[in-house]
Amino acid sequence: MIKLKNLLANNLVIKNYGRMWPFVRPFWFRALIGVLLTIPVGSLDAAVAMFLRPFMDNVMVNRQPRFPLTLPFLIIGFTVLQGILNYTSSYVNTWVGGKITIGIKRKLYDKLLSMDSSYFDKNDSGTILFRYSSDAEIASSGLVDNLKLFLSKFFSSISLVCVLIINSWQLAILAVGVLVFAVYPLKVVRKKITSVAVKTVGVGSNIMTIYNETFNGNKIIHSFTLEDALRERFKRTTDYMFTLAIKMVQGSNWLSPVMHLISSIGVALVISAGSFLIVRGDITSGNFVAFIAALLLLYTPLKTIGNNYIAIQQSFLAVDRIFDILNLTPGIKSKDGDTELSSIRKNIQFKNVGFSYTPDKKVLNNINFNIHVGQTVALVGNSGGGKTTISSLIPRLYEIQEGEILIDGLNIKNYKIHTLRKNIAVVFQDNFLFSGTIRENLMLGNPLATEEEIRLAVHNAYLDDFVQSLPRTLDTPIGERGVLLSGGQKQRVAIARAFIKNAPLVILDEATSALDNKAEKIVQAALDNLMKNRTVIVIAHRLSTIQNADKILVINDGCIIEQGTHDELIDLQGAYCALYTSQFKKQEVAA
Repeated sequence: MIKLKNLLANNLVIKNYGRMWPFVRPFWFRALIGVLLTIPVGSLDAAVAMFLRPFMDNVMVNRQPRFPLTLPFLIIGFTVLQGILNYTSSYVNTWVGGKITIGIKRKLYDKLLSMDSSYFDKNDSGTILFRYSSDAEIASSGLVDNLKLFLSKFFSSISLVCVLIINSWQLAILAVGVLVFAVYPLKVVRKKITSVAVKTVGVGSNIMTIYNETFNGNKIIHSFTLEDALRERFKRTTDYMFTLAIKMVQGSNWLSPVMHLISSIGVALVISAGSFLIVRGDITSGNFVAFIAALLLLYTPLKTIGNNYIAIQQSFLAVDRIFDILNLTPGIKSKDGDTELSSIRKNIQFKNVGFSYTPDKKVLNNINFNIHVGQTVALVGNSGGGKTTISSLIPRLYEIQEGEILIDGLNIKNYKIHTLRKNIAVVFQDNFLFSGTIRENLMLGNPLATEEEIRLAVHNAYLDDFVQSLPRTLDTPIGERGVLLSGGQKQRVAIARAFIKNAPLVILDEATSALDNKAEKIVQAALDNLMKNRTVIVIAHRLSTIQNADKILVINDGCIIEQGTHDELIDLQGAYCALYTSQFKKQEVAA
């Protein structure tokens, strides 16, 4: 009861359980059963205390041994009934809690999928894993378990208070009045542990990030002998987590001794006043013994409240974090009335486009160019000049701050994002492959692809011989991120995936720059097949691969400084000519 008053005073129960209602609604009937079962589970705590009064008065005082012959069986019967009800309640609440957790995780995952690339740039993997997965379990299981615990103790308290009043209303006022002094310590503990709990979440996220980086970066760790450095980093992080755990104990564990003291004061006052009332004849010995038994059962949860209070606060904080995420609005999303893009029929145009990842540094400045359908346009220039950024803006992975990008004369912000991206296939320098088989990765380009379409894509990507050499051909697992494939093989799988997507616009982001000469020739041949009869944007490191492009844009420091065909730019004797001449001389030296 004291917990309820304290929490209601801070509006936490109504706020948090109210926000969780949409996740409970589909299972409200079972949730209601779970709640209703807590009533008899808690209320039966008073049964033993009630039986003590006739036992004391009739056996201990009046010495009537025949009266209580059925009493042991009643006690056992009530205990068995309470056990069955408690088991059923636990089962129902666990089922409901599990369903709520799944519902929250699905909602959070939907939100994660809707977030744009800048969100992932700002948050590390540990934060994502913790807040989108662990928080759902902490919030759901914590709230369900604590609700079950609270309600069972609440109804237990009601029934026990009734026993107190029945046996002595004077002592009942005294015993319940002592509980008022338990409110203030709860308020103090809540203030102390909230900030520590928030910091603990941050450290937990950091630890998950370290594990994730160790897994993904294991080759770099061994190659650069980073084991000692990472071991020290992990040690510092876990030491800090230990420090926070100790602070949590320091801030909360004094609560249980204080509650023990309050309980003992209450018992002492009741014994003193009860002795007086017995002597005066206001209550019998049976009244007093039953009262003391009920009082001890009432005070017992109060003594262990510190252990449960931390879990309650952590659950509420997890709920807050969950709804912080669910209330996020993606920076890039479709609007009502947006147009569907079925195909690219005319052109893609950049008009005075300006962009920056952070407010203090502009990446692109006043970018203007036009790509007609069927053209191949190459982007070249210094590293970090903005080439990849330009290619990322067309599928709206990021949102521009200045100017506009048009497809067939309409701003891409006015197209439905899903249909915009359906018309674009991207082959990156380091393509991400999902765990699973080659076939599963290929069909990501088009889940409805036929066997003939898959066969043709494999053929055009020069994957035939490789696939046939595998024991399970296309159904061969490739490991997480495609770790079982070479760089060239991964690129060709990505190219085949782009073939199956069959998008009218293809973006090639330095797709061969990380490959050796032999692998590059095979991959380049596959890319040449992919580029046929499509509009293509090529980000090129090796200029020899883009000499036949319809247009070449030279981009340095976020600006287009030259544009034209290969021959035109060579005749211009500018930045492109200098870059091409430099690469040509390096090739001659290498030869």
